[in-house]
Amino acid sequence: MRIQGDQNASADGSTETRPDASIVVVSFNTRDMLRDCLNTLMERAGNVTYEVIVVDNASRDTSSEMIAEEFPDVVLIRSEENLGFAGANNRGFEIARGRYVVLLNSDAFIEEGALPLSVQKMDEQPRVGLASGRLVGRNGEWQPSARMFPSVTNELLTLSGLRDRYPHSRFFGRMDRTWADPLEPAEVDWVPGAYSIIRREALEAIGYFDRRFFLYYEEVDLCLRLKEAGYQLWYWPDIVVLHIGGESARTVENAGGMSNAGAQLTLWRMRSALLYHRKHHGYTGALAAMAAEAGFHQIRAWKNRGSDDPVAQGKAQESQTIVGLIRRAWDETGGGRNSPPQPW
Repeated sequence: MRIQGDQNASADGSTETRPDASIVVVSFNTRDMLRDCLNTLMERAGNVTYEVIVVDNASRDTSSEMIAEEFPDVVLIRSEENLGFAGANNRGFEIARGRYVVLLNSDAFIEEGALPLSVQKMDEQPRVGLASGRLVGRNGEWQPSARMFPSVTNELLTLSGLRDRYPHSRFFGRMDRTWADPLEPAEVDWVPGAYSIIRREALEAIGYFDRRFFLYYEEVDLCLRLKEAGYQLWYWPDIVVLHIGGESARTVENAGGMSNAGAQLTLWRMRSALLYHRKHHGYTGALAAMAAEAGFHQIRAWKNRGSDDPVAQGKAQESQTIVGLIRRAWDETGGGRNSPPQPW
């Protein structure tokens, strides 16, 4: 949908309408939820001028046909193959005209005032390159919305369960900042890509998503590059977004197994983790990340294998499977050097 915005002179001397925000939604087999997402957006956009760009990643559920029929003002990009989250968003970035680019998952629903407040705060704080709000689940439960960058220590705290056992500890709960008051704004390392607003100038300065991350870690990499370029990243809790989570991931077949964290595609996550650590921490960083997770699961498998308890046996089998997937991800990425042929 295109709504009247600021008038800006183009290279040929003519004027074009520049909306406040270009809202990019990536679609992959979530037709009905996508419809609700767009309807909610249009009902709650407030006085923000905006355009909506939907990039359909070769959905099998007639998502693109639904958009063309029911939302004729939406800019629809139909991809003949699955470009992944990074690649699809990049297609949207290329044609976006707004002063800000807003990422919105098809399973995310903005609350009243979220979009106008996002634009207002970005206008007021020019040093902020990217920001997000408070993500909540169906029942209003808080979701991790403001996070620290991945590290071997942070990942071991998560794997070991210490993060969940001591959520109020600044050390053990640091990865997801579980110790912090979720109603307090904060400058953070990175925010999930379910909803975020990005300053156009910042995005153009650092470049778009790194397409080597087919899925997972692409927003972490983008946030790190923004920080390195001198931009701030903020969590603003008065911007509230309902996020269902994992809807597209549930439709993926033969992805090498699912994690217990609900619809996270384990093999893809491991590939992207190695790519991220190798890119930003070199061979040693990638090796340490692999060794930490593989070592944890190898110990967990050994610990539970000798038990007669069916639950323990299941844990042993799960961990042994994960160890195999880690080794596979290492081989397929060349130790984090290369992204496997896409689509994954």
